[in-house]
Amino acid sequence: MSKIKQLAGQTVWYGLSSVGKKMLAYLLTPLLTYLLSDNKGMIEYGNISIIYVWVAVANIVFTYGMETAYFRFSNLEGIEKKTLFRTSFSSIIATTILLCAIICLCRVPIENHFGLNHHPEYIVWLSVMIGLDTLAAIPMAKLRQENRPRKYAFINLFSIVCNIVFIIVFMVVLPRWVSAHPSNSFSVWYGTKDRTGFVILANVLENIIVMLLLLGECKSFRFKINIDLLKRLLKYSTPMIIIGLAGMVNEVMDREFLNRWLPYSADVNKRIVAIYSANYRFAIFISLFIQAFKMAAEPFFFNQSRERNAPALYARIMKWFVITLAVAFLFTALFLDVWEHIIIQGKEYRTGQDIVPVLLSANICLGVYYNLSVWYKLTDKMRMGLYITLIGAAITIAGNYFFIPKFGMYASAWTTFICYLVMMIVCYLVGQKYFPVPYNVKKITAYWFVMLLLYFASVGVAHVTDSLIIKTIVGIVLMFLFLLLVLWAEKKEVQSMPVVGKFVKKYLG
Repeated sequence: MSKIKQLAGQTVWYGLSSVGKKMLAYLLTPLLTYLLSDNKGMIEYGNISIIYVWVAVANIVFTYGMETAYFRFSNLEGIEKKTLFRTSFSSIIATTILLCAIICLCRVPIENHFGLNHHPEYIVWLSVMIGLDTLAAIPMAKLRQENRPRKYAFINLFSIVCNIVFIIVFMVVLPRWVSAHPSNSFSVWYGTKDRTGFVILANVLENIIVMLLLLGECKSFRFKINIDLLKRLLKYSTPMIIIGLAGMVNEVMDREFLNRWLPYSADVNKRIVAIYSANYRFAIFISLFIQAFKMAAEPFFFNQSRERNAPALYARIMKWFVITLAVAFLFTALFLDVWEHIIIQGKEYRTGQDIVPVLLSANICLGVYYNLSVWYKLTDKMRMGLYITLIGAAITIAGNYFFIPKFGMYASAWTTFICYLVMMIVCYLVGQKYFPVPYNVKKITAYWFVMLLLYFASVGVAHVTDSLIIKTIVGIVLMFLFLLLVLWAEKKEVQSMPVVGKFVKKYLG
């Protein structure tokens, strides 16, 4: 239990950081849907969503799995950690400069692809943003590998606050100042930009702050590459590029597919993308935890891999992980009518609410898959991970291509769920062959079944009454029932926990 407590404690810290830049869009949804609630704004929000799809793809190419390779090799005997840090960071610096230069040279055709109204400078800003994000990857990984989640959390929390402040300044404060000083040279420059550009610029400034906060981690760095070590790192990390790209197809490319394959005008397509993207943010409670768990679990699993009882430990972690995801699902789905007024501000954005439970279920499958995938990382069978991810990518592309023209965003939501469900099942079946872990499949399935049963009970109540108060009370009762079930079923383990353990011993023991 002490090992699980250690992992849980680190996960809390990583969760508090909201996993930095990659999850930032979720936290900005209420602000952006409020500021971009008009017709033009929805088109801009759709455009921003599509741009950041490709930013996620670029991040995979820029980092090429070096972060995961850093974790893997930091636990191998005979490798000096200082040499590993210098080699991996030096490699990232060299490739980042090269890739940023290529993007800047190709800025005009890239700008034409996104339809940014003749703003190629936005592509330069994006390259700087991606480059800085990439340069921060290894120093941030160093913090995780050294089990320093508090500093990691502080950097990400502070940068998130800065990003939100920058967006408010660019999109709320400055418009008023510019209207009062129309002849000012800054006002003239400001008038030539739009809100898409200011969202990008806010991200650039945020990433600059992150790099400044990481200077302490880089003070002993010297640009030096150990060629033999680099070859070993690249051999391990190269498959991560394909895995990562295929993973991005599964995770974010549905926005691009909607934009390309919906049978409407360009503006209508982008408005639908905006609605889909905004409602996808309802998966925030599951996605944030999954991402936080990944941040903590990756170095944790590698560190524990040599222990004799590692498989049993992984099985217990999986059980509690699924319980946590089920709680996150119910916390979102049972109170969806409440959350929609908090997270999404524009009424038209809320028309896609029906896809939320499907996407929540999809993200649970994704979370379980990430937990299961530890087997191919620990056994150095990255090729198997590649095959599983490619299966998911094939399902995603085929499902979206054939069904988007008829079913729109619902096709994307259900395709996402089927993709992750298949990946989860295949990963489990293959993983048990190469790295057997005694997962309690029956109990995990039972928790999943009860979770869905309680959700459909709330749906039945919603069909009977429109009262928000009644639906909220029912949601609280159903949530309490699930938590009570968990405490009763896991009372032996829970009794060893602080605070909660005393309650269980007193009332359920």
